[in-house]
Amino acid sequence: MSDDKVRAASTSQPTSGPTATVPKDPQPSVDRIDELARRILTGDILLPKFQRSFVWERPQILTLLDSVARGYPIGSVLLWQSRQELRSESNIADLDIRLPRPDYPVNYLLDGQQRLSAICGAMYWKGDNPHSRWNITYDLRQKKFFHLDTLEDPPLTSIRANKLSDAVAFFKHVASLDTLTSADKDELKANAELLFNRFKDYKIATVTLGDMSIQDVAPIFERINSTGTPLTIVDLMRAATWSPDFDLIDSIEGLLNDLSDKGFDKVDKKVVLRSLSAAAGGGFSAESIDELRNHSAETLKASIDDTREAYKRMVDFLTTQIGVSSAQIVPYSNQLTVLSEVFRRVPTPTAAQYTAISQWFWKTALSGYFGGWNTGQMADDLRSVIEFTEGRADRINVAAVRPSHDIWKVRQFRANNAHAKLLGIVLAHHGPIDLLTGQRIDTTKALSWTNVKEYHHFFPQAFLKRHDVTPNKINCLANFIMLTSASNKVISDRSPSDYLRNVREVAGERLNGWLASNLIPRAAFDAALKDNFEVFLELRAQAIHFEVIAKTDWI
Repeated sequence: MSDDKVRAASTSQPTSGPTATVPKDPQPSVDRIDELARRILTGDILLPKFQRSFVWERPQILTLLDSVARGYPIGSVLLWQSRQELRSESNIADLDIRLPRPDYPVNYLLDGQQRLSAICGAMYWKGDNPHSRWNITYDLRQKKFFHLDTLEDPPLTSIRANKLSDAVAFFKHVASLDTLTSADKDELKANAELLFNRFKDYKIATVTLGDMSIQDVAPIFERINSTGTPLTIVDLMRAATWSPDFDLIDSIEGLLNDLSDKGFDKVDKKVVLRSLSAAAGGGFSAESIDELRNHSAETLKASIDDTREAYKRMVDFLTTQIGVSSAQIVPYSNQLTVLSEVFRRVPTPTAAQYTAISQWFWKTALSGYFGGWNTGQMADDLRSVIEFTEGRADRINVAAVRPSHDIWKVRQFRANNAHAKLLGIVLAHHGPIDLLTGQRIDTTKALSWTNVKEYHHFFPQAFLKRHDVTPNKINCLANFIMLTSASNKVISDRSPSDYLRNVREVAGERLNGWLASNLIPRAAFDAALKDNFEVFLELRAQAIHFEVIAKTDWI
């Protein structure tokens, strides 16, 4: 589980669905850290099974303890007070946790697990393993925490961290410092008392969310970020569905690992979760995902198996018929949610069905349909999939609006732009040729989408800036082609009228073929020879649009 300061997470987001509740305002408070640790051990604060185990390393633990000892801030924690049952840890830092009474409101720790686990372990450890990460002492002279590798008592000038939870044992140790003959014993006693008071009085900001549904808490949950790892509804549902026989995240990771050789192991786990929900008899929405908690481990495992096979068939379709070489190049990740359900329901589509599925892919990508996929659309799309796979419709109906070709003159070329990915896919279909060398572009490399060095401006960026063209127009999709970095350096900031004459001479009779492979009409090329950027953009945008439209069922 990620662990850091709570980011701003508004609870005033709109909710949807008949079971949604009105989110309650978060309740802030300031709590002593030793009290929070005690609440964990007594079962008032529970640690949902968001992760397999405590993941902090020894240096991180010592740094946290040192921050508390010095009075440095260590961030806040987020709790969710609820009667809903999530699977939670029964042991933390080698310590047993008391479980609450059934239907008793508890506080689930959403953010802060690593920090509070470290505090519990250091202050309350009673283990017998000398190599435990919780076998910690505080050197009163150096005023630093250290790990021990023995169960024997350290020198009097050091005090075990687990005595911080026991005032009697702690001050008995402090009293024993009087037996020392060293001149600094009073300073050591003062250091010990300061340490105790710091841990006793150290306060931490706590925000408690009211008793709301998973649908309401999920968007808040997804906004908690730290150390580069966002918490998601997948983590939340792991805790809601966990059993000794089923681990949601392990199951999803196993499914994705099976797709690694095809480049689809980076599919968003939330996308897979939506697919799993549909495979279990539900739908794609958050409300349907929440119903997974009501299924047995056997049902969930069977649904994962069905989803895995569906994803394998879907990936085969995307790689062989669409030309998508990895998950990163899919324009919208939720296209995979719907496609997987299609292939789960129809393992071996007919030729006509394959055509319809392809048309759906291009149509939804071009229209930007999944740019704002809401609950109503999810229900409509599942209904369309069922009708199509049961043979009651010859296409997957979707309420997508046909855009104009201007979209290619407006959308910017960015790695996370769906239409930029779509441009890459449709260009790859034509086997683009490097206009300066006549060599085939390595489209597999270009479509890996890990870097976009194979994509360059047709009208050089520096040239257009000199003519006061706006950045948005310079970087629009219609001004991009696949081109090697070496050829791009040759072009540099030269005007099209300059470098394209060289292209025309080198290509000779092959020119039209080279241009067609890059979706550049001859008329657009002729306009570029005159440095007419506006005409070039218009004709290139039309050409790209025509190619994509031809792959849909739009006429």
